[in-house]
Amino acid sequence: MFFRLSDWQLALVIFAIVFGVTLLGLLLGIYLRRHSETLRDPFGVLQAALLGLVGLILAFGLTLAVGRYEARRAAVVDDANAIGTTYLRAQMLSEPVRSRSLALLVHYTDSSIRLSHSIPGSSAQRRVIAVENGQQRSLWRLAGQELNQAPIATGPRLYIDSLNSMIDMQTVRVSALNNRVPGAVLGLEVIGAAVALGLLALYLAILGRGVTTVLIAAGLITLLLLITFDLDRPTRGLIRIPTGPLASLRATMALPPAAAGAPRR
Repeated sequence: MFFRLSDWQLALVIFAIVFGVTLLGLLLGIYLRRHSETLRDPFGVLQAALLGLVGLILAFGLTLAVGRYEARRAAVVDDANAIGTTYLRAQMLSEPVRSRSLALLVHYTDSSIRLSHSIPGSSAQRRVIAVENGQQRSLWRLAGQELNQAPIATGPRLYIDSLNSMIDMQTVRVSALNNRVPGAVLGLEVIGAAVALGLLALYLAILGRGVTTVLIAAGLITLLLLITFDLDRPTRGLIRIPTGPLASLRATMALPPAAAGAPRR
């Protein structure tokens, strides 16, 4: 549910839930202030225990989001390395397979960059994946032609090995982009944080102090929740997966190939 919301919608929903429950706790605490002698100790123990539990949940959710973010970044680097190795080895092939394969690898790199900017699970991502799959089939067909012409040559075998690794990396990248923190965990973070802040506001309002502190705490926890959600939205928000390795690789492909390739058979 949260992933389908836009950035502003997500921020508004989290802000409304957290601050709404906090303000409700403040108002209820002011109303119950005349019973402060009997309610102070029970609410104090309850809110302290709940704050500790919510702190663990928030830390757990943030750890999950950071781990997935790092996995996506690593997948981009590995994908760029796999494409780069395949491009270098393709230069050792014979014509006309060499020129066709190099041109297809350039287009494949462009598709891989577009994949980094498409929303996981969207129709745009499915279109990019379909284009990449077609390019992979064309590259594999050309590699088969080269191997049939030179079945014992080392160059085509090395090229096919790197091409297979490049194809495998697409699955890794797509899986990493679609691997998000479970919605139940994110929902528990939001609800738990709101309830904990509401009880804290209720407790401090009963005591007649700390209203500003509760509002500051609500703002900080809201910010922490937004960061957790932002890390789990790889192509949206402020924190995005960098495409620098793929962009650098694409820039090198604009240069003439370094190797002349095998003689035409």
